[in-house]
Formats: sequence, C-alpha cells, structure tokens
Amino acid sequence: MNRDFREHRPPVKMCCQSSGQGKSSAQSSSSGQQPREPSAKSSSSSVSSPATTAKATAYSRLRHIPGPILVLILLGLIQIQIQVVAAGLGQSLHGWRISCSNEGEEVKLDQFNCYNCECKNGFVNCRNTCPPIDDCYIQEKPENSCCSKCKGCIFRGVPYESGAEWSDPEDPCRTYKCMATVVTETVQKCYSQCDDNQLQPPRPGECCPTCQGCKINGQTVAEGQEVDASIDDRCLVCQCSSNQLTCSKKTCPVLPCPMSKQIKRPDECCPRCAQHQGFMSVPGKCFFNNKVYPEKTQFMPDRCTNCTCLNSTAMCQRATCPILECAPEFQEFQDGSCCPRCAVAEVRSECSVKGVTYQNNETWDMGPCRSCRCNGGTIRCSQMRCPPVKCRANEELKLPPGECCQRCVETAGTCTVFGDPHFRTFDGKFFSFQGSCKYLLAKDCLGHTFEIRLTNEGRGTRHASWAKTVTLKLHNLRVNLGQKLRIKVNGTRVLLPYIGTAGGRNVTIERLSDGGAVMLRSEMGLSLEWDGGGFLQVSVPAKFKKRLCGLCGNFNGSARDDLTGKDGRNHVDEEVWHFANSWRVGGPKSCSRKREILAAVPTCDKRKSSFYCHPLSVSPLFGECNERLNPENYIAACRMDVCECPSGACHCDSFAAYAHECRRLGVQLPDWRTATNCKAGWRRNATLSNFLRNEFYGDSSFRRGRKRKNHQLQLQQQKLSRHHRLGTSHNQLEKPGQASNPKDRERQRDEDFIAKHVPSGLLFPRAPDRTPPPLH
Repeated sequence: MNRDFREHRPPVKMCCQSSGQGKSSAQSSSSGQQPREPSAKSSSSSVSSPATTAKATAYSRLRHIPGPILVLILLGLIQIQIQVVAAGLGQSLHGWRISCSNEGEEVKLDQFNCYNCECKNGFVNCRNTCPPIDDCYIQEKPENSCCSKCKGCIFRGVPYESGAEWSDPEDPCRTYKCMATVVTETVQKCYSQCDDNQLQPPRPGECCPTCQGCKINGQTVAEGQEVDASIDDRCLVCQCSSNQLTCSKKTCPVLPCPMSKQIKRPDECCPRCAQHQGFMSVPGKCFFNNKVYPEKTQFMPDRCTNCTCLNSTAMCQRATCPILECAPEFQEFQDGSCCPRCAVAEVRSECSVKGVTYQNNETWDMGPCRSCRCNGGTIRCSQMRCPPVKCRANEELKLPPGECCQRCVETAGTCTVFGDPHFRTFDGKFFSFQGSCKYLLAKDCLGHTFEIRLTNEGRGTRHASWAKTVTLKLHNLRVNLGQKLRIKVNGTRVLLPYIGTAGGRNVTIERLSDGGAVMLRSEMGLSLEWDGGGFLQVSVPAKFKKRLCGLCGNFNGSARDDLTGKDGRNHVDEEVWHFANSWRVGGPKSCSRKREILAAVPTCDKRKSSFYCHPLSVSPLFGECNERLNPENYIAACRMDVCECPSGACHCDSFAAYAHECRRLGVQLPDWRTATNCKAGWRRNATLSNFLRNEFYGDSSFRRGRKRKNHQLQLQQQKLSRHHRLGTSHNQLEKPGQASNPKDRERQRDEDFIAKHVPSGLLFPRAPDRTPPPLH
C-alpha cells in the first residue's frame, strides 16, 4: 500500500508514478544527474491532525455517559475516525523523479525500509515491500512501522495475525481462521479419488487420509503445488506433499465487511472485501459490518452463521457444506437449508465431449493446467493453481510452451548504437565515443559463436563520427550491412529477403514493414536491426549472459563494469576513449580521419541544441514514454550531435533511438516523424529552414546570435588585414603561443590535448575513402 511518509519524519525528495511506485533522491549521487522538474504533487493529509487530537480528547470525556447512549456516540465517532484514517492510508510518495545511471542496481533508502528501489530505464523505481492488504476491511498502523497491517484476532487469550489458520489440538478436523478481527470456526470435509489400496490413514496432527502418488484425473501434481479438485467447487483443494495427495474442503471465512462490499472472482473459492477501512480500537467492543457489538453479544450475520463478541474479536461458527459429485445444474437448495444437495438425475456410464465419448472413470487432459474425469455421466474437471509471481528488472513474465503456470524468464540483452556514436550496452550503460576506426562491438568470447565489428566514419568532421558499416561473422557466414541498406554475404551483394545457413541454423535478412531498416535474425537467437545510416540494435538471448565482450559490454547484469577494456581493466567514464580504443581492430586503413581527437567533446551554442532537441521534452510526442523511460540520456546525445552535424538532421537520430526503445517497452507513440519533419531513410540532408516555424521545436533566437558572431568575426578579420597592410607582424598581435583565428585556437587546443593525453600509438594516417572489406 502506498503511504505518505512525511508524518513524523524529516522531509525527503520523493516522486511517484501513476501506479503509486515511489522514487527517492537518497541515492541520486550514483547517477550524477540532477533531479527533473517537480511533477504534480498528490494531496496528503497527516493522520495526527488537529481534528484527530480533538476526537481523542472527546473520548476521554465519555467515561461518565450511560452505556446505551455511549454506544451510539462511539459509533458516530468511529465512523468519523474511519474516514480520517482511511484518507491517510491511501496517500502516495510525492516529489520528483530521480535519474540514475547504473541500470539494474539496487538503490538504498536509509529512511524507508518498506521500499525496494532499483535503477530501471534510467529512473529510480521503488516497489512497496509491505504485505498486500488491499482486501482487508479493517486495517491499522503499528507504531514505529511504515507498513499498515490487517487487524488481527484474539482467540482464547492468544493473539493471531490476520490470515492465520490453525486447528484444534484435540480435533484436527476442526479448524480456525482469523480474518480482520473475525475468527471463523469450521469442520473440514475430506475427499479422495484414489482406490482403497492406495489410501493412507491421516498423518499425525492431520484430518484427512492421503492418496499414494500425487495424481488427480490422471494428471501429475508437482511437490508443494495446489490444485482445485473441481472447477465447479473451488473450495475443494488438493495438495501434494511427500508424494502424497491430500484433498479437503473448508468453508469460507466470515468477513467483517457488508455483503454489498464483497466481491468474488470466478476462479476463487471465497469472496473478499472490496474496500478497506481504518479503525480505532474500542476495548470490549467488536466492529462488524459497520456496527458496534458490546462484549459477549451474540449476533447472526446470515442465517447460517452464529457469532459472539469476545475480546474485541467476533467468534463465528459456520458449517462446511458437503462435497457433491453432481454438476451445478443438478444441485438444489431445500427450504431453510444452508447447503445445496444433489437432485435426482439420470446416472449414465459414459460422457461425451465435442463428439468424443469417454467411459465412466476415464480421464483425459484439457491442456497443461486442466484434466477431467467422467463420473456417472457427469464431467468433473480439476485445475492447477498458479502461485503469484513477481519478476525482477531484467526478467519478464512468460508462459513456456507446454507448461501450466507463467514464470519469470530473463529478457534478451539489447545493445544500441545511434547518432554521433552513442552506445547503450547490454546491461544499460550509456557512453559516447567519436572514434572513426573499426572496433569490436560484440563477441562471444567464451564460445566464439559470433563476432560483430563496427566501422565508424568521420564524414568530414573534426570530432564527430557515425556508424558506417556493420560486419557479422557467424560460423561460416560473413554478412556486411552497409550504407543505403546495401547487404553483402560472403563478399557478394544480395537482394532481400535473404535466407541462408550458418552452423546448420537458418539466418534470414529482410526489410521491416516500414522499409526504413533491415532485420537479420538467426535461429540461435541473435538479431541485428540496421537502418543503413547509423542506427544499430543488437539483441542476444539470455544464454549468452557473462559470455560477451566488446564495446557493448559483458552482459553480466551489472552496468558498473561495462567499460572493461580488452586488457581486463575497468575504466571510469572519463577514460571512455582508452576503453573504446582497446577494442579497435583492423589496420590503419580502417580509420577515416588523419588524427583522432578521442576525448575532445565538440562545443556549440546551447541555444542551438535546445532548439533542435526540444521535441524530446514535448508531451504530445513522447510524453507517453517519458514515465517509462528516462529521456535524459537521449537529450544529452541529441545536444552533442547537433554541434557538428554534416546532414543537418542529426537530432533525428536521437528521436529515432528513443522511439525505438519506447516501442520495445510496449509504449505506443504518435507519428513523431511527420510531426518533427524527421523523415525516415538511410541518411537525411536538411537545413534549418526544414524545422523553423515547427511548433514542436524550441526557441530559434540563436540565429540572431550567430549573425552577430559572424559580424564580429568579419570585423576582426578586417582589422587583421589593416595591420598586415601597415606592415605589422601578425605574431605581434597575439600572445605568445596563442592563435588569433577561432579555428586556429581550437586546433591548438586539440593539439595540446593530444600531446598531453593521447599516446602516439593511437594516431593513425588517413585511410582512403572507401567501405572496409568484410571481416575475414
């Protein structure tokens, strides 16, 4: 249950999703990013309000009021208190969302031990670890606890938690169950389908006999698993323990909420309360069905249940209805009876299902979860029960073929390359690297089943680069994914769709439905999506976990060591250039720039980048995904890409990468390409005029600043020309070691950086402008 933790605690920056999951800034230092703008805050009310204090004072003054009048007053005050407490129980954490960078790792919250938090999709996501009590009608919050709990019971002077079930030591068939201040006493009924020679007497302390071997209707029940013995009577339950099957029927516990507040699901035995209330305990009184009953008062919630108020607990007796072998359509109630009975029906020796005839006592399967038996012409089916499952961040809930219940399976690892190359590793680590050579992107370093190489190209820029070609080596197959979606297999260009084999398994390459990319799929689970212009996504199944190496990381579930170089040393974020170049492959001719300025980050007008990258923050375009996937990394990538963009539309690469990841998370986005004028294609050439006067882009006032800057530069050049004409030496106008021209100054800074940080072995001669050959 979500809770407003501000009461009696120091303020902490928190945030919420619509689902009520809280987020905290307690560990925001791990992300290195600033909190996002505050979101809409939820209303909150503290339980310890002045109104509550006034009511507590009023209670102390009621001791001298006569009993009958006191009961009426107490009932009114309790109803008021219920409303106040219930208002406080439903609050959520609030504040703003916190970014994080270590994908999948746990984030500690020192003050809130009722929440488990982890970094997921760039956000700190928190999950309430309090036991679920949404169907509990009467709740309370113990002191020094952040979790509310369902109010328990007192039975013969012993306290029991709500949901506890126990039996009478002298009569194991007589059972008791506590449900929110109500104890239900009942006698369970036993059931068996096995032959007499397989029937075992009840084990010590148990009520019912057991059947040797855990089978029902011919279907095997796993150890510890429960199964509904009849889908027509969900209260008849069997359980396997030590290869013995025990079946019994218990009555549903009495609930303290009114019948109008109860719901019953088709696949469950008993109803549950649809609402919850807070309750201020009144010694010697029972609160039941919105009524207050004094100590030792007897009452009947229905004509089949008798209750007595003892120690603020309603003690109720309810009979268990007998187990019937007839179908519901042949059951009837006699006048005044609490349980149905079988009406007289024709007994037959066979059953017919969809044209198939089954003899009496014959069994058959109706899928992995359900099996049936023919019983005197009536079909009786049992169904397995599936336990509730919660998956971790790197898992998803799936139903394996041929299995009955869903289970958590590890998701495939995905590595993405986009823009002026930005990388998101298999474990979720983001980094940028502008090298213009050939690099090992991903490889099965343990089994050597596949290898992927990435070739970057500078495209005439000094700092930036983009993915040019991707080469996959898969057993005997070499696939080259080139610009303009040109595909080569073993050195020969092929047309799509293409079907081949590698290591005895099929490999297919085909264009996606939108025509903007190609998809390579292998039966081993490896897949590559390539748009022919710089966007690449590699997916590998979970079986490759801890087996990979390269720029995409090792796929071990932790993003902290994804910058591990070929020498095995883990690098910090400031050493990305050293990490990436350790994975460089190929000779000097694989580089497209004369000199690599590996760690230099291009700089440009912030107003210009804000203009181009603004659509990522526009709600009508990407707002549906902003709550699921943090856009901060993609915004930062966009700001970098527009600084040195040869095509004029480099910002569209970040939009496409973000939209692609949103679709992978199941978020449906509008037609953002048309809205932002980012047309699909292997490479887009555009000018500023393509995006001006578009409502989704930002402030375009940076153009005026650029004009002023150009004008100042012209004036400076004119001044230098006058000095030259007057015979003044150029060097006399400069400080020693400093160039006057802005481009010269930038070149000087780059050379100083290289001399100080970059080893000479990382500087390569310029390669001819050609597509590198496929991997050999």
